[in-house]
Amino acid sequence: MNNFNENAIIDRVRQLREQFAGPRGKSKFARALGLSASTYSYYENNRIAPIDVLLRICQLTGADLHWLLTGQTAAGKASSGAAGGVLHKIDALLAENPDLAGPVSAFVDLLTEKKQLENKIRPPTQPPEGRPGWIPVLGRTAAGIVHFWDQTILPSSDQAVTELDDIVKKHIGKSIIGSAGGQVSVDFQPARAGGGHRFPASLVDVKAAPDEIVQFVQCDDIFQAFPDSFALQIDGDSMSPRINDGDIVILSPSVPAVDGQIAVARVVNQIGVTCKIIRSDEKTVHLIPINEHYETKIVPKADLLWSLAVVYHISF
Repeated sequence: MNNFNENAIIDRVRQLREQFAGPRGKSKFARALGLSASTYSYYENNRIAPIDVLLRICQLTGADLHWLLTGQTAAGKASSGAAGGVLHKIDALLAENPDLAGPVSAFVDLLTEKKQLENKIRPPTQPPEGRPGWIPVLGRTAAGIVHFWDQTILPSSDQAVTELDDIVKKHIGKSIIGSAGGQVSVDFQPARAGGGHRFPASLVDVKAAPDEIVQFVQCDDIFQAFPDSFALQIDGDSMSPRINDGDIVILSPSVPAVDGQIAVARVVNQIGVTCKIIRSDEKTVHLIPINEHYETKIVPKADLLWSLAVVYHISF
């Protein structure tokens, strides 16, 4: 439904509710639709209701689904082009087969989510010529600030590539004192690498100074797909069993966080960053653990400094 004017659809739903139940009739209208008052109020105030609910609203009030979605009367359908034809077919299908409202709604949601994910991803800058496929491990997600980007605004993809390239070049030729093999799992479905859901990577330890070891993820597939990517090591088991203590997560400034998916976020007055499933509404951000022994943290949306999708994680 992202091609429609969401606020206009919500206004038309409100108009139908007032005609059916009066200015103070939200609860009455919700009961007639088989919804709780709070659920209906959420739809009227915050977002478009699912298509099966919109269909019930039309059946209850006698309104035309095409008008509810577009604001056009039946007379205007013929001039609405291909989109109008599709809507007319959906309207007729659901009018004759109300039991198909659920599958149609799920299909529309999948198309909408796919389009939103595609629009979220910005093509990353091309990798520097001749640079090995090393991805710097920059910090631990609960043990301190990520020193690479301590600011509140993340760099652009091309700036990130330049800064990461400088880090790698600084350590090329130094002694490699250890390595470990691991398996990469895809967490963000549109991610482009590896040709599957799991593929190999290595964790390389480089001796930067007598008492300093710097770590890099070695994976040409990830590097070619996301040359602006960097890695963080997870502390704790709040995302277990999906992502465990000591696992490495891969982030890219060209892949911002998406609602309902795993992300790394930085919050005002918080030391370091946090890895959680992220969901947001108009005023707040919910940081949701997978491990049921941890509680969801809710912060004001204004306190979220930045958030990036976890594109991959690596278990060693």
